[in-house]
Amino acid sequence: MSAQAPSLAGYDPRDPDPWLALELDRSLPILPVAKDALLKGNRSWSRRWMLPIARPAVFAFFVLVKLARGLSPHRPNLNRLLHRLIHWGLRSFCTPEANTLILRHFHIGTELLAFIKGNAGPVAVETVSLRPRALRDLEDNVFLQHDLNIYNFIIQLNASLRAQGRDLAPVDRPDFSMISDGEFDLAPLPRGPLNFVDVQTAIEVYTPLYALCLPRADFIRAANSLQLDETIAIYIAKILRTDYHMAFVKNGHPLVQLSTLQAGYRLMMHGLDVEALYGWLQLLKRRQQAGLSLDPGDPTGMPPVEARADGRDGRGQGHVAGAV
Repeated sequence: MSAQAPSLAGYDPRDPDPWLALELDRSLPILPVAKDALLKGNRSWSRRWMLPIARPAVFAFFVLVKLARGLSPHRPNLNRLLHRLIHWGLRSFCTPEANTLILRHFHIGTELLAFIKGNAGPVAVETVSLRPRALRDLEDNVFLQHDLNIYNFIIQLNASLRAQGRDLAPVDRPDFSMISDGEFDLAPLPRGPLNFVDVQTAIEVYTPLYALCLPRADFIRAANSLQLDETIAIYIAKILRTDYHMAFVKNGHPLVQLSTLQAGYRLMMHGLDVEALYGWLQLLKRRQQAGLSLDPGDPTGMPPVEARADGRDGRGQGHVAGAV
């Protein structure tokens, strides 16, 4: 889904390049900047060689951290030090593509929650807008606040809806005004000789450090929040009256909690989930602005339900009802 079509000059049907296949594939509506960053990271030597070599040591350290936190679940609480270490590590060792994906993630989370709130009717929901422009901005408790935002959003949204005796419902013309039209305004990122670590390797290494520096309850809450991707996607499905985008979401089943030892991989999947959801909402925003149908089964913009033989309207009726 790159902005510029990839070259087929070196394509050999007898030895097809798997990265070329993924670059050409458009099954996920991920924006070019994110897809290119992910593919470049997957191709990197740090992802192909350093991560597999480091994984056993990282896992062993993770197990030791969990045992230590079992003995001392509340202390030490090194949240401020954790955010400074994350900033230092990203600035010193991570590629611009990895840092781009990490900074984008907080902007996307802010806009996804804003989309649900903006289409939920009158609700009392207050979260902290996270718009880190530079890596240094991450020191302002951004990672922990990101987790707090999602839980507070779910609690306040559902409490407000229940108090009014209603649920999220389909919106005839969804409000996409909170979804950015272009790229996020990010500051220039480090490109030094040591900036070679891809995003997945960085996440796998930092996950046990996260568990070490935070009280056990904070880390468990953060790890379990990853399974709420499905919950957020269902909220969006109720608004859009289509569950098409549920196929993008692989972190789910929040009532059946997974081991925190899997948090590193699930964090990567969380990033992929929200990038796909965000790309989908950006696509729908452009279609709405062009006067086209929002029905994912109607990519060419066919007439509304009264002129349709299949009985489906322009919002995707037939995919999912008001309650998902």
